[in-house]
Amino acid sequence: MPVNDVISRLCIACAMLVQAALSATLWAQPAVGTQIYTCVDAKGRKLNSDRPIVECLDREQTILNPSGTVKAKLGPVLTAAERSQLEAKRRAEQQELARREEEKRLNRSLLIRYPNQAAHQKDRDEAVAQLKLVKQAATARVTVLQAERTKLDEEMAFYAKDPGKAPPKLQRRVSEMTQTLEAQERFLAEQDSEIERVNARFDQELKRLVPLWQAIPTGGSPTPAN
Repeated sequence: MPVNDVISRLCIACAMLVQAALSATLWAQPAVGTQIYTCVDAKGRKLNSDRPIVECLDREQTILNPSGTVKAKLGPVLTAAERSQLEAKRRAEQQELARREEEKRLNRSLLIRYPNQAAHQKDRDEAVAQLKLVKQAATARVTVLQAERTKLDEEMAFYAKDPGKAPPKLQRRVSEMTQTLEAQERFLAEQDSEIERVNARFDQELKRLVPLWQAIPTGGSPTPAN
């Protein structure tokens, strides 16, 4: 074969190889204007793609602009257990946030109602005084009922040997009086419990209010900023 033909064929082959190399390079690059996903997989390989990389679904992927600047981060795909844990964490955070907001709301409400300790003590004294008045009236009623019960007991004394022989009306009055006195005694006990409950509520409020009052600057508003 003539030398010129050999040289010609070699040139053609070289040109074809160069073209193939250029084509491969172009196909390997993402289209102009698309984003690029990049990551390092479990084997330590740095991978690039124009779409999320399957080999890196378990790890973070970086999304690049065509210019090479970072556009965003794509978090790893979570398992069902991991998603459940994440949701539980988010719910707990939301509940804690709601609790804090409710606490702030309660603080604001308390400070508006009780700008100082004197106002709080005044409200406590009035609430307890009202309950004591009710208890006082109930105690007076018990005294009257006990006097009536004493009279009934004196009448029943005639039938001490056989109470069943007492007139039905008298027996009925004694039974009704017994039930009435028991109800009044329960009511008095309830009033004592209510007084304790009211004082406990004011004590709890006082514990919350004292640091709030102390945090108010001199001449400042009683309503907290937060």
